[in-house]
Amino acid sequence: MKINGDWMTRAETQAVCRMLTAAGYHALFVGGCVRNALLGEPVADVDIATNARPETVSALADSVGMKAVPTGIEHGTITVISNGIPHEVTTFRRDVESFGRHATVAFSDDVAEDAARRDFTMNALYATPDGEVVDPLGGLADLRARRLRFVGDPVARIEEDYLRILRFFRFYAWYADPTGGFDPDGLAACATHSAGIDTLSRERLGAEMRRLLAAPDPAPAVAAMARCGVLAHVLPGAHPIALPVLVHLEAGSAPRWQRRLAVLGGEDVQAALRLSREESRILGVIRDEIGTTSGPAELGYRHGPVIAADVVLARAALMGMPPEPDWPTQVATGAAARFPVQAADLMPALTGAALGARLAELEARWIASGFSLGRDELLA
Repeated sequence: MKINGDWMTRAETQAVCRMLTAAGYHALFVGGCVRNALLGEPVADVDIATNARPETVSALADSVGMKAVPTGIEHGTITVISNGIPHEVTTFRRDVESFGRHATVAFSDDVAEDAARRDFTMNALYATPDGEVVDPLGGLADLRARRLRFVGDPVARIEEDYLRILRFFRFYAWYADPTGGFDPDGLAACATHSAGIDTLSRERLGAEMRRLLAAPDPAPAVAAMARCGVLAHVLPGAHPIALPVLVHLEAGSAPRWQRRLAVLGGEDVQAALRLSREESRILGVIRDEIGTTSGPAELGYRHGPVIAADVVLARAALMGMPPEPDWPTQVATGAAARFPVQAADLMPALTGAALGARLAELEARWIASGFSLGRDELLA
């Protein structure tokens, strides 16, 4: 079986492959680029596996005028930049000892050994420069069945890096059959070892949850996380009951992980996932406005169309009621409205707190009028 795609045939990528093969080494596309190509999904990053050692890869790149950056040389990875396009080139590896995320590896000449240390069979797929698929572990059958399966023993894979528990649910959300496309042994191992999540950095958890919640429909994966006790370790106090309702209501709207995170709830989410200041602000606005009576137009005026849509949809999901049919029009109307009164219009008669109170009163009247009252009407 062969794969194809513009990413694979472009001159810059083929030049990196020729750099290796011309010197007698393997050049195999691996991981996400092969998986996504087989699924017909977009390919963002190109990873290449080879039996050439890192120092050889660097020397070969220099010899053909490409830039070699030792981005992960202790694990055998050199980023080769071909005409501005980065390619991660990693030497075949096998694990010697594993200490969580910090494994001791040895370089290998055997692609099967390299495949055996990967996380899931659908990520242990390779392809030659001309697109011929190389499948050392039967990952192609799993991918075709949309079945998510750990490579080898699930417990061993998880103990190598507990973040693989979250990756399991992220890949389930993006690539597996939602009606049961995960390996039951893998799910059981995630449940048994869920306490290992507590040893991970909050930054790593946050990165995985952002990507999981950005999936087209993360609800089945998050529900499975809750059932097996994983969600409680990631987001204490979170509950997935409103998430499938939100996903249904989002039809026709772009998915937003912040909106989905808001309906999950949870305690001290900012700390749990190490959200940035801006991410925390957005989440706080959504959560605060969910409990108000502000309509779609007012939300659009106060927060802009994107956050207003977040609030409208999240509120509807949590209340179990669909929003008003014309809510997008109301949001757009509010977002385009501009309050016609300025502080200078009320000065010097009013100053300080009295000025602020009067402006707020006039703004409330203006919003209640559907933004129809003009400056003169308000000031009168």
